[in-house]
Amino acid sequence: MRNLTLILLMFLVTSGAYSQESVFTYKKLPSVAMKDIKGITFNSTDITNNGKPIIISFWATWCKPCIRELSAISDVYDDWVKETGVKLYAISVDDSRSASLVGPLINGKGWEFEVLIDPNSDFKRAMNVGPIPHTFLLDGNGEVVWQHTSFAEGDELNLIDLVRKLNKGEKIKE
Repeated sequence: MRNLTLILLMFLVTSGAYSQESVFTYKKLPSVAMKDIKGITFNSTDITNNGKPIIISFWATWCKPCIRELSAISDVYDDWVKETGVKLYAISVDDSRSASLVGPLINGKGWEFEVLIDPNSDFKRAMNVGPIPHTFLLDGNGEVVWQHTSFAEGDELNLIDLVRKLNKGEKIKE
């Protein structure tokens, strides 16, 4: 009986472990309708980059770590694009009450990457995103090869290193 309790306890502890970096269960992006900041419908299957890596970052206007992450990337984004050809899609999960804040925020920050709005969190659910910020990296074939939740200063450096590896044809380790 004691062994059974110990085994059950170990199972509960290990099954509840949460990993910040892992590979998304589904390799290809699901088809979900969103809107761009002008209100034009955009389907997630249209997230492409001509065979180059893609970064997808889920964020919200009320999420301070999200804004820090996207601002840190924005500071070096032009250099990243020139060096690697990477493209970033920032997916706002702001609901109808706060979605009107997205445009003014990105304009005020001067973010030059693609921003889409997922007001009902349909894409967020389809990608199995929990807490934000949540960042995905896709290879040139549009397949998810890496993901990460949260943000700490310097995380953007790890992200660009992964993009560089993809451009060299290296595999991203799980």
